[in-house]
Amino acid sequence: MLLCLFAITFVASALLGGAFVLTYEPIEAAKKNEINAAIARVVPTFDNTPSEEAIEREIDGKKVKIYPALQGGAPVGYAIEASTSKGFSGTIVLMVGFLPDGSVCNTAVVSHAETPGLGDKMDQKKSNFSLQFNGKNPDSFALSVKKDGGDVDAITAATISSRAFCDAVALAHKAFLTLLPQTQGSAQQQQQYEGGSHE
Repeated sequence: MLLCLFAITFVASALLGGAFVLTYEPIEAAKKNEINAAIARVVPTFDNTPSEEAIEREIDGKKVKIYPALQGGAPVGYAIEASTSKGFSGTIVLMVGFLPDGSVCNTAVVSHAETPGLGDKMDQKKSNFSLQFNGKNPDSFALSVKKDGGDVDAITAATISSRAFCDAVALAHKAFLTLLPQTQGSAQQQQQYEGGSHE
């Protein structure tokens, strides 16, 4: 009986290990393609491979990835992958594109589990909600919903999702600020985040 159990366990483990080996590379390739597609949607045309030049930062205890987009060796933008756990249904991951002057170029939802027909309207495929961030510089555009004193028009009946979206964009902007010389770190910007982050 022991030999039978061992044989069954060994075969099952071998099958699982084999399936992992066979599917690991395709899964990783799919993830990389998804990231590359999101980067391309949020920054101007580039000629480098941002996903291979990622910079990691830890902001407010969260890991954030910064993908520099270059054209002829000069930066044309930065795609920043940031997440928040403040969504109505859990974690929301965004790719936020910034131009070198600090203004938002575009945003893309990488993943979320928000309510269909409500919170999922943060995705550009569902509504124009995220377009209001484009061209705005967080130094002068308060990244919180109007109900909280900010400049963002919330999604109707989905204020929590809207707040979460703002939270992720604000985290991405904090990461962008780490790319600037320390003398440009804005105390005023920090006060804005602290004052507009309440639920």
